Amino acid sequence: MSGNANAHYLPSGLPIPLAEPDGLSAPYWDGLRQGRLMVQHCTHCRTWQFGPEWICHRCHAFDPAWIDIEPRGRIYSWERVWHPSHAALKSHGPYIAVLVELPHAGGIRMVGNLLGDPRQPVAIGAEVEGAFEHHPESNPPYSLLQWQLRSERNAP
Repeated sequence: MSGNANAHYLPSGLPIPLAEPDGLSAPYWDGLRQGRLMVQHCTHCRTWQFGPEWICHRCHAFDPAWIDIEPRGRIYSWERVWHPSHAALKSHGPYIAVLVELPHAGGIRMVGNLLGDPRQPVAIGAEVEGAFEHHPESNPPYSLLQWQLRSERNAP
């Protein structure tokens, strides 16, 4: 895992990601601020799930547990985004959005940004590793999980 607290991939002006008022996703966001990836795992049927829910997607048991997992996976799908989805991204493109599958967590999938050259070649199945982008100066402070190619991460 990497995490240069001074490196910000996304520009300022984007809405601050917050947990819902009911606190459902609070363990996820709190974990990111600590440099940890937290996902839900049902203690009854052992199913992994993401995004957060009050009940298990499979057996409908209440309150799945939050488990700290290694932020490593494979690119399941990707898209090079040329049109900004927010005004703050107007001159910040293109960028690469990836759908990352986490085999060690039941194959759950998460969407995120792929760090590096926005015109880099991207391959389905490429191994990626999470990189935590911390924003302690924000009010409230928050962190994001970005993705980077494992070969890029391990390059000298």
